Amino acid sequence: MKLAFIFPGQGSQYVGMGRQMYECFPAARRTFEEADASLGFTLSRLCFEGPAEELQHTVNAQPAILTVSVACLRVLQEKGVVPDVAAGHSLGEYSALVAAGAITFADAVKIVRKRGQFMQEAVPLGAGGMMAVLGLDVPTVQEICRRASDAGLVEAVNLNCPGQVVIAGETQALERACGLAKEAGARRCVPLAVSAPFHSSLMLPAGEKLARELEQVAMADPRFPVVANVTADYVTSKEEVKRLLVQQVYSPVRWEESMRRLIAGGVQAFIEVGPGTVLCGLLRKINRQVNCWSVQDPESLEKVLACLKEVS
Repeated sequence: MKLAFIFPGQGSQYVGMGRQMYECFPAARRTFEEADASLGFTLSRLCFEGPAEELQHTVNAQPAILTVSVACLRVLQEKGVVPDVAAGHSLGEYSALVAAGAITFADAVKIVRKRGQFMQEAVPLGAGGMMAVLGLDVPTVQEICRRASDAGLVEAVNLNCPGQVVIAGETQALERACGLAKEAGARRCVPLAVSAPFHSSLMLPAGEKLARELEQVAMADPRFPVVANVTADYVTSKEEVKRLLVQQVYSPVRWEESMRRLIAGGVQAFIEVGPGTVLCGLLRKINRQVNCWSVQDPESLEKVLACLKEVS
């Protein structure tokens, strides 16, 4: 059975995440200690105790989710569970690359904190945001964004699953696009709890800063293929990894296509590694024939290990 690990992105964070793994497994404890040492502050306490408002800040949420994901990953690895391939949603791509040995965790946790800082700085607070459009297909949403561009920049940026497309851009253009989407038959437009228009071309300055940082980071070719958000295809070389991580900041996350690429490549089971179950929910809307389980605490870990025994 071909197995994929998939890793969540920003928005999956919650206060208390990772605490039980930290308390139960030395590998998870070491991961949090490594993050605290790399960053120079107690990220672990922020994950475990909050406050929620501080955890939601992009500059904190990104390294926090990465750390919880890698803690869960290392416990799975100790249990002998290793993937054939991997993918991650936006920020989660860094977790996937850590899993594949393309970047060390110590480097990744520092880079994603800077990534969060650069993304937040690219657009003034309140000048832009993101919104999920439910019930319309990608071409329709893209046409709506084109029509709404007279009010400012707005783009389709997260192509998550059938009937769920996230748009990002300047505030007035987002509002205009939402109105047009409802006229076109959208069920709802849901503002996302993020502070900037991530993955839109407004993030180009963030990408330029990130490129300079990534030049200083040692990378290796992934030990197994990772599907990149930008291309929805496998990336296998360290040079391509760096280039696509830069482009990813200001390019759409092609998640539905990425999952279909993995399924077409023979993946029959997925494990969402890290906080939340968002990605399993999306996968059910993409293809109900494949298995998707999540690992974020000892209870879910035991369930996954039992399920893997049954299907092996």
